[in-house]
Amino acid sequence: MTNPVETIGFLASLLSVANQFPQAIKVIRSKDTNSISLFMYILIVACISLWLVYGILLKNRPLIWANACSLVPIVYIFIIKLTNTLTGKDKLSI
Repeated sequence: MTNPVETIGFLASLLSVANQFPQAIKVIRSKDTNSISLFMYILIVACISLWLVYGILLKNRPLIWANACSLVPIVYIFIIKLTNTLTGKDKLSI
């Protein structure tokens, strides 16, 4: 059974994961990443990856769950953005 603090952590992690999906769905449907900053996605992939490692080191289930699940749409968007940038579909932007 989880305690109230862990329950709040899981709810926060659920919202953290959910906030990534609208952008991912838009990119999946359109493949358009022109308005997305490559630099921002480099930072967010690094940030979420570090939070995941931190959660693993602490053995904190809400941190692990939220960051592992968040990486799925974030990495997808990053790969599409990087591909579009390298192929010249998007300009390299900050």
